[in-house]
Amino acid sequence: MNKFLHKWLVISFFNLLLVAGLGVLLRYKIAFSLPLIEQKHVLHSHSHFAFAGWITQTLMVLLVHYLGLHKGEIVIKRYRWLLYANMVTAYGMFIAFIIQGYGLFSISFSTLSIFTSYLFAWNFWKDLNSIGKNKISHYWFKAALVFSIISSIGAFGLAFMMANKIIHQNWYLATVYFFLHFQYNGWFFFAGMGLLVSRLESITAFLKKLRIIFWLFCLACLPAYFLSALWLPFPDIIYWIIIIAVIAQLAGWYLMTRILLSSKNILQTIFTKYGRILLLLSAIAFTIKIILQSGSIHPALSQLSYGFRPIVIGYLHLVLLAVTTIFILGFIVSLELINISKAMITGCFVFVAGIIINELLLMLQGVTALSYNSIPNMNEYLLFAAIILFAGAGILFLSSCFKIKSVYSN
Repeated sequence: MNKFLHKWLVISFFNLLLVAGLGVLLRYKIAFSLPLIEQKHVLHSHSHFAFAGWITQTLMVLLVHYLGLHKGEIVIKRYRWLLYANMVTAYGMFIAFIIQGYGLFSISFSTLSIFTSYLFAWNFWKDLNSIGKNKISHYWFKAALVFSIISSIGAFGLAFMMANKIIHQNWYLATVYFFLHFQYNGWFFFAGMGLLVSRLESITAFLKKLRIIFWLFCLACLPAYFLSALWLPFPDIIYWIIIIAVIAQLAGWYLMTRILLSSKNILQTIFTKYGRILLLLSAIAFTIKIILQSGSIHPALSQLSYGFRPIVIGYLHLVLLAVTTIFILGFIVSLELINISKAMITGCFVFVAGIIINELLLMLQGVTALSYNSIPNMNEYLLFAAIILFAGAGILFLSSCFKIKSVYSN
């Protein structure tokens, strides 16, 4: 087994366990009394650590692994200090936000985290160029790095407003959604697609469509931000640009699904059985996500959806858990980047079950909220879903720590 991957993926699974643990704490606080815990502080810790400690950390590890495959073990050693730096800043945010919310230490660690992402982007871009091959996956990787940097504008704007106690609802929401959009529709999505495309671009018949798919999503990413801010006043021309962006994304995803559906036999040779199942679930979740996102082009629907907290939370969990996290798990399992034991597979599907239950409950909560009704004991049900997620994450972490015979071994 690759020692680099094993070590860092074990850390990633531990970080996922911490994220899930904070999720249980948040749900318990809502359902029952827990006066010693400040809800907003834990919420900030949960969200920042999920982004930096779980998703970003794991994507960085997978991207460095990609470089290692093309440039050898020596390139991996040069990224260790960056991975440690990101991990330290993530744990710093984890602790500081719980203790003080937005304050000196939490903002400092957030800022250091952003600077670490800048250094990672700079080094990774140079190393991609040094490979010397004009691969389509490299377009995705470079776009991911650019969008990661762009998202930091929102993070700095938010930190400035919180530090100076500037309260302006529209600007606050616009800044938050700016950061979120370019993180999950930019950095997370494009990095994930780059990893996926890196496995598909060896098939010559796919190259033309893969290139078209990249440009459709890339050119649509910037204007698609305004889908999250349709409640802001802007000229009609922006609205028409948004419509074009939505059509481009739908066209891009249609082409991608055509490639995947027409290549089942080829995909069986590239990805393992359980990995294909997880990647399929992620693709289904992304299809739901892009349909919902496209539907929000109607201003009334946009205002309605962003006006109800359960809908916002449900959508964010759909993107971060059902799309991104399941994709990461599927990619790791597909390529056997760690020992894939029966316990590991069990952990994956327990976690997926928790995601599905959580999403269904949030959907029900959102639908009933539209009519200003509520479902009895919903907070307890959501706590139960959070416990399932925590259990799944726990199994994943424990199974990753031990070298058990792979389910794919002969």
